[in-house]
This record gives sequence, C-alpha cells and structure tokens, in this order.
Amino acid sequence: MCAQPVSAAEVDGLTVHSSSVGAGATIVFVHGWTCDSSSWTGQVAPFSEDYRVITLDLPGHGRSESPQDGQLSMDLFARAVEAVRAEAGAERIVLVGHSMGAPVIRQYAHLYPQRVAGLVAVDGPLDLRTFGELPPGFPPPLTGPEGRTAREGMIRSMFIAETPPALQDKILTMMLAAPEATAVGAMNAMFDPVIRWTDVIAAPALSVYAGTANVPDAAATKELYPNHEATQMAGTGHFLMMEKPAEFNRVLAGFLDKIEF
Repeated sequence: MCAQPVSAAEVDGLTVHSSSVGAGATIVFVHGWTCDSSSWTGQVAPFSEDYRVITLDLPGHGRSESPQDGQLSMDLFARAVEAVRAEAGAERIVLVGHSMGAPVIRQYAHLYPQRVAGLVAVDGPLDLRTFGELPPGFPPPLTGPEGRTAREGMIRSMFIAETPPALQDKILTMMLAAPEATAVGAMNAMFDPVIRWTDVIAAPALSVYAGTANVPDAAATKELYPNHEATQMAGTGHFLMMEKPAEFNRVLAGFLDKIEF
C-alpha cells in the first residue's frame, strides 16, 4: 500500500506536505525538532492495516514551506496539523508526537479539544508548566559553523551505545538537513513561555519514555491529564520508535484499542 500525498492543506499561505494511507479511524503522527515525517516509517505500514495513518512535515521542516520571516511557533505548528486534519475530513484524531511533537500536540489539544480522541507523547513533554526552566548554556548557539557542530553534538547525545550506526547516520542526515532558521525558530518555539497551558485535557493520554528518560511525577501529570498513563521502554535512546519499532508499535496498539474515535 502506497502513501498518497496530500497537497491541498495550507496554513498562513504555506503548503504543508503530508501523506495519508489506510482507512478508518485516523492517527496523525507528528515529528520532532528538525526532523520530518520519515521519522515514522516503522509505524505507517503496520498501523495503516487498521487505521488511516497521516504523517506530515511541520512548517519549516521536510518538504513543507517555511514562513518568509522565519518565525515558527507552536501555534503555527498546531494550526498546520489542523489544516491537514480538515483537508482529510477526519472528525476526531489520535495525535502521536515525538520529542518537540509532544508540545505540538499539546498545543493542538489546547486549540482544538473537540478534535482530540487521544494523545500520545513519545519521549516528549505533555506537561509544559516547568518545561522552560533550562540549564545554563542550553540551548547552545545554533547558527554558523559552531552552530552546526552544536546541533550535531545535541543529536548524538540522543543516542545510546546500542543505537545502530546506520540509524544514527540516518537521523543525523535528516536533522542536519533542516535549515538553520528552522533549527533556531523551532527551538525558540519549543521553549516559549506562552505555551505553558494549564487547561485540563480529558482525552486519554499516553506517554512513552525512552530508557534514558527521567520520568516525570505521575500525580503531577494527572492534574492536567486525568486519563494519563505512562510506560518506559528499556534499552532505548530518544528515537525509541525507530530503535525498537516492533515494541513501540505493540505499546501504541494497546493504547489505540482503548480509544473511542
């Protein structure tokens, strides 16, 4: 089964590249910082057997267009997801967001709660109340030759010793291909204090953490997501859905079985 490009979606005059495959209840997969829709290659085929699977490139990433002024925001990203949903005609969706994709789907749930059947954060934060409290020196400067070196160092820190070298190379190539303006703009968007919402999201929510993650306090998360559950995948780095796709897919499938779209 081949993914069919969806080219009609636009946000603020920008074309948003997305692909849809399968039929039925809809899952939208949202990639992370300086990544693209290829992050979800290991999920598209398995889940499209039972669901409609949509992947997209956020503005400034992959094959989607960038704002002329280079300004990126969680609001823009969430509205891009909504443009893709509306073009696809899906009434309610489960959103799966990796890394920066978790704040994106959280912003989406803030703006369009009636469209959310479920949320899945993949090694990324759903509770952003303290997310802007950064250690000194982070993020490092991301522009110029030193910026590229810093970006590469950040990406390599997301791997573990068991991350296959070929996968490391694939991820490095993908993330370093993103424009410098995207790296800076998306990083700023991720740590913008304006997105630290405290509205309660009633939809079922799942957090899947990498083996390297410091898992947040469950009780605190339930203050904002009363139907939240969490699990941690041992022996994985930040890109757990690419490192152990079969195990990740089993976890996601178990969550989806509980969802009423």
